[in-house]
Amino acid sequence: MRYQLYYWPSIQGRGEYVRLALEDAGIAYDDVARGPGGVSAMTRMMEQGDTPPFAPPFLKAGKLVIGQTANILLYLGARHGLAPKAEAGRLWVHQLQLTIADLLLEIHDTHHPLGPSLYYEDQKAPAKKRSEEFWKERVPKYLGYFESLVSDSGGTFATGRRATYVDLSLFQIIEGLRYAFPKRMQTFEREIPKLVALHDRVAARPNIKAYLESDRRIPFNEDGIFRRYKALDL
Repeated sequence: MRYQLYYWPSIQGRGEYVRLALEDAGIAYDDVARGPGGVSAMTRMMEQGDTPPFAPPFLKAGKLVIGQTANILLYLGARHGLAPKAEAGRLWVHQLQLTIADLLLEIHDTHHPLGPSLYYEDQKAPAKKRSEEFWKERVPKYLGYFESLVSDSGGTFATGRRATYVDLSLFQIIEGLRYAFPKRMQTFEREIPKLVALHDRVAARPNIKAYLESDRRIPFNEDGIFRRYKALDL
């Protein structure tokens, strides 16, 4: 089966977590919105059918249309070797991905604490205050949690000796925070050596390495979840 991924064509965003899984597993897919007429096709998909997705990303798999990043990864992981075979293991990995989704929302709120309908320039002071709290309280809580999981897993990945889509997502978290907060991350990475090592192992995986070097990998920019504003990275 060749999958069709629908997500905005100019940002990594939440769709990148699905792309990483597809690329790592060597799965054939079309990044539909990046092709001619793709955004229009994506919009139409959101307006038709019995189970229309609320927003991108969503994945078309045969007759199925699956929305929400964690839900898509739950589907792909079970079918392409990126999740445990046992139900308990699959649910555990899904739970971790949902926790990553919570973290992503908090990352987004560092530059848009008053909501996405306003520009960053309209909320600079609240963004600075939110970023300070994020790095003081939330980053240690979230990344400290995942650091402990990797340390206690008995393997080289978050849940053991085999990589899952959660490890690919943690790679993206580290990459994104390095882009958005280079100064803060340079200091904080001393607290998370296991996560940094996991990031490096994922980056070295052959399919991921090839993807990162290709034009399929959209560069970070100031329209996505991870945005670099010097005033927030002190």
